[in-house]
Amino acid sequence: MKIWGLTGGIGMGKSTATGVIRRRNIPVFDADATVHALQGRGGRAVAPIGLAFPGAIRDGAVDREALRRAVLGNPAALRRLERIVHPLVRAEERRFLAAARRRGRPLAVLDIPLLFETRGERRCDAVVVVTAPAPEQRKRVLARPGMTPERLNAILKRQTPDPLRRARADHLVRSGLSRHNTRRQILALLERYA
Repeated sequence: MKIWGLTGGIGMGKSTATGVIRRRNIPVFDADATVHALQGRGGRAVAPIGLAFPGAIRDGAVDREALRRAVLGNPAALRRLERIVHPLVRAEERRFLAAARRRGRPLAVLDIPLLFETRGERRCDAVVVVTAPAPEQRKRVLARPGMTPERLNAILKRQTPDPLRRARADHLVRSGLSRHNTRRQILALLERYA
């Protein structure tokens, strides 16, 4: 089984890319959705986060806004959070890949926004980076509810800069033109792998 690592900065178009891949019945591991599940009611990250960040738990789930405030601008707190969350996400990823192998899938995709930051590219046969021009990225992200320029800048500081991400890619998907164009690029790549 081949493993793609799919990554890209916030607002670059990964959701569009993964939608195309899923419609082709290719299994996709969504790291962000996994984090949400782990931090949700009954999730395995709730108790350890509660111990590390008192006040970040509400009604049996992580209060994501309270947790965001606790780690924003605090590198030590962010590292403490990552030491809790990253191993749990990695365990879920291993379960996902094992299930895909058992089903005889020729290709599985790991959608991991922080792929390079967590050295996840080492586990992949190819890395696909979804990219868009910086003005388009900012426009997309700032249109999201609750997003501010300050919050976007804080997120971007944690992520590998787009030029470095593109330089490390095996394949680029440019999402700045249209969804149709993005879809066409993904389908062309799938023809080579799946």
